[in-house]
Amino acid sequence: MKSWNDLQYAKQRILSHRQIANGAYILSFKRNFDFKAGQVIGLGINKEIAPRLYSIASAEKAEMVDILYAEKSGGELSPALPLFRSGDEILVSEPFGTFTQFSDDAVYVAAGTGIAPFMSRILSEKGNNPTLIHGVSYPEYFYYSDYLTQKLGRNYIQCCSRCPADDYFQGRVTDYLKQWQNLDTTKKYYLCGSAEMVVDTRDVLISRGVPFGSINAEIYF
Repeated sequence: MKSWNDLQYAKQRILSHRQIANGAYILSFKRNFDFKAGQVIGLGINKEIAPRLYSIASAEKAEMVDILYAEKSGGELSPALPLFRSGDEILVSEPFGTFTQFSDDAVYVAAGTGIAPFMSRILSEKGNNPTLIHGVSYPEYFYYSDYLTQKLGRNYIQCCSRCPADDYFQGRVTDYLKQWQNLDTTKKYYLCGSAEMVVDTRDVLISRGVPFGSINAEIYF
């Protein structure tokens, strides 16, 4: 875990902070640095609380930086962060990280807020013709679904583990990958989610013939 002493950071004024689902928010501030889609920043409310790392969800050239996050019980930062409003100041580090490589016709596999780095890629138009497989527990957590449905069409696949309706695949992303008839072992696969999700998804892909070197992963930010 990085501390504030490990990072270059500055104060940023919140321009927008909105709740988009139960316990989920998008926080935005003015972009005053360059970054590559897939990179992360450290975020905090003071130097006494260690920075929390979040993937940037906005386009590389957007005027504002968007951070998608969900409240986590027992966390130091996320329970306090929703109390901050437009005009309040937070600590923001310079961007860093190596989850920035792109391939055309790639498959992105995300769980929950792990969709953030893939949104940055898609909005930045990095990598042509991607397929996005997004797994959540309930439909309200299909963040950016209207945009993704229009942008990706059939290449946007929604997996819902607790959805009673037939509008989505019933189950986790790993369940979908186990039976996906169009799985292509020659493509590059990019994963973002919890450590457990990444390990389980990688195991499924390897069992279906995807080479280990064709799988790139980022643990939840």
